[in-house]
Amino acid sequence: MNGRREHLAPRAGGTQEEAFRCGSIAIIGRPNVGKSTLLNALVGAHISITSRKPQTTRHRIRGVLTDSDAQFVFVDTPGYQIEHRNALNQLLNRGVGRTIGEVDCVLLLIEAGRLLESDRRLLGLVPAGIPLLLAVNKVARSSRERLLPFLHRAGGMADFAEIVPISAERRRGLKELLRSIRTYLPEQAPMFAADELTDRDERFLAAESIREKLFRLMGDEVPYASSVTIEKFEEGPRLRRIHAAIVVAKEGHKPMVIGARGEKLKRVATEARMDMQRLFGGKVHLEVWVKVRGGWTDDARSLKNLGYE
Repeated sequence: MNGRREHLAPRAGGTQEEAFRCGSIAIIGRPNVGKSTLLNALVGAHISITSRKPQTTRHRIRGVLTDSDAQFVFVDTPGYQIEHRNALNQLLNRGVGRTIGEVDCVLLLIEAGRLLESDRRLLGLVPAGIPLLLAVNKVARSSRERLLPFLHRAGGMADFAEIVPISAERRRGLKELLRSIRTYLPEQAPMFAADELTDRDERFLAAESIREKLFRLMGDEVPYASSVTIEKFEEGPRLRRIHAAIVVAKEGHKPMVIGARGEKLKRVATEARMDMQRLFGGKVHLEVWVKVRGGWTDDARSLKNLGYE
């Protein structure tokens, strides 16, 4: 997808004389450490959905940043889940493992001041020989006196090629992070056009925008039992017409999504439409409804039909 960046992306450094480098970088980490926020900050556009709830990301999505001397293809992955073992989460975990084996380097993202068993467990998925970098996120919330001992302790988990403290939300430390990553990318031609931001099409991004609003506007149960399918996507010269269905797992979820007098569904659709217009750079007509598909999170056929890899 081509699109408009929200800000000038940080440069990776280097000189015109250096050989061009291009490669893929898997961003891995436990749920809710800021992987999608980091991806969006690096590419300068909101291509991966975010919320305060863990396990918002379900699909592998590539974000592309092209500089004068490098192209970074970041792969955002779902948070590795060790607590809930339904078919959906098992599928997502397998996807994380496959992604790690297909990239040029791996970036493990952890949260400053919090080192959990799930962070350590992810290290076992990284094959020998793939450069492993550590990014410590949310450092603005820690004092220097607390951060330095934590960096030393975190660095002892593995033989990290680089350790970089960052704040994805405040976009601090990103230039240093890019300089560190560039070193481990192979010398080769770019894989994407210079103005491409992601490998995902607008149909996918539209569905994700709606799903993001469910995570942000609904309670703790419904978002995890919901998915979104695009029933129709028509792109005209001045307007995109999009028809979408929110799929829920229980009959009781449907009135919760719709809300009193349809107000909740209207808010979901309105906020998603506004985000789509900013991302796509044009007018959007969006129609959204709700349908029930019982037990879809534990049904392999339903997961495949809903587009889960």
